[in-house]
Amino acid sequence: MNMMGIIIAAVVVGAVGIIIGVLLGIASEKFKVEVDEREVLVRAELPGNNCGGCGYAGCDALAKAIVEGKAAVNQCPVGGSAVGDAIAAIMGVSAGAAEKKVAFVKCKGTCDKANVQYNYYGIDDCNKITVVPGAGDKACSFGCLGSGSCVKACQFDAIHIVDGVAVVDKEKCVACGKCAEACPRHLIELVPYKAEHLVQCNSHDKGPEVKKKCDAGCIGCTLCTKQCEFDAIHMDNNLAVIDYEKCTNCGKCAAKCPAKVII
Repeated sequence: MNMMGIIIAAVVVGAVGIIIGVLLGIASEKFKVEVDEREVLVRAELPGNNCGGCGYAGCDALAKAIVEGKAAVNQCPVGGSAVGDAIAAIMGVSAGAAEKKVAFVKCKGTCDKANVQYNYYGIDDCNKITVVPGAGDKACSFGCLGSGSCVKACQFDAIHIVDGVAVVDKEKCVACGKCAEACPRHLIELVPYKAEHLVQCNSHDKGPEVKKKCDAGCIGCTLCTKQCEFDAIHMDNNLAVIDYEKCTNCGKCAAKCPAKVII
């Protein structure tokens, strides 16, 4: 190849490179996605667990929602008030006092209290147990299955199986809600951290049937509702339910409960 051919090839390659560079520059300007600077700052404050406890797919999605005004500045349950305050400062608003919540397991049917219908030998997975005949060894069809699907779902080591029932560590729980999603019997709910009285049962069976299956179940006697002076506890299909917004933690309902399921 002569020198002229090399020069022409070099010029062509260089020209093509320049043209492509110009086109890419134009395309980047034409199709660029505008990102609010605040979104970047908010994302930097979020912990990065991507647990979904805020109700969004992850920290990126939450940051975007906060900047767009679709989510509260203190919506991250993992970061708590410190992260909420930092994001509030970025957004130029007040974080407010977000009430801390924790997961609570509505079952007191430990191995010594829950009656057994048969001995179960199989896979330790609550969702799979629900499809076997009788749904496990415990006689109560509303109680904790005790196979730890909630434990596997928790990223914060805040829930464990103790004597056949899931128990939450309030100090470790960040109220992400993953354990509640994993429970096939919907036994776990988020309650105020400061709540001192909770109904540790989920059975909707009538009293005599409850007694046949568990020594620690709500029998629907309504004595607790008659003791409350603040209209904070009612019966829902044979089960006592507390309204935490009205409850003053006076303890009268717990003192009167014959089954001792209000803890």
